[in-house]
Amino acid sequence: MSSIPAIGRIPVRDVHPVVECGRRPAKAVAGETFQVTATVFREGHDAVAANVVLTDPEGTHGPWTPMRELAPGSDHWGAEVTPTAQGRWTFRVEAWSDPVASWRHRARIKVPAGIDAGLVLEEGAELYDRVAAGVPEGAGRATILLAAETLRDDALPIATRLAAALTPEVDAVLARHPLRELVTASETLPLLVERERALYGAWYEFFPRSEGTPTQPHGSFRTAARRLPAIAAMGFDVV
Repeated sequence: MSSIPAIGRIPVRDVHPVVECGRRPAKAVAGETFQVTATVFREGHDAVAANVVLTDPEGTHGPWTPMRELAPGSDHWGAEVTPTAQGRWTFRVEAWSDPVASWRHRARIKVPAGIDAGLVLEEGAELYDRVAAGVPEGAGRATILLAAETLRDDALPIATRLAAALTPEVDAVLARHPLRELVTASETLPLLVERERALYGAWYEFFPRSEGTPTQPHGSFRTAARRLPAIAAMGFDVV
């Protein structure tokens, strides 16, 4: 009896590029940028996000690339990635629940309306504390901790406390260090990265033995080499 792969809380479907359901590798060339797409969805109304992870031939995972929803409400996500060297790579798509984005959506609605504003701001402060725990020491962590502190400051106006959590500086840190929950990964798919000549090139084929001379009727690689300048002049770049 064949086993059925488990589906996580946030399904990842229809990952592309894929060849023969992953039995053969998709192909690219070193330095070529291509798009990875997938269908990502979840139950309920909480925010979902996704990213691509490239793994090089040495098994090193590259920095993950955030995906974006290609059309609002379509559940179709995509990101552009660029393998940097030849060899056999792999890639996968990770989908995850984004509690900070979910909180921001609620906060923008409830706080201006005066609905449970204190509770909403405290919830945001706790989320930002969790984010800070995953940010390396430095300016980024300080930015998130300051936002959490301001969210808790009862001496400040409600609008000021919320605004401190929605600044471009905070956005930049969250983009690099998101708080991810319920992470679900797609299957790992193969990617064959070839040299640039595999992407394009004009090929010329001939037999060295046909390139003889009056004194050596049966040609060799040495005599065939005399034809190379003429072949290049015709616009061919691969023999």
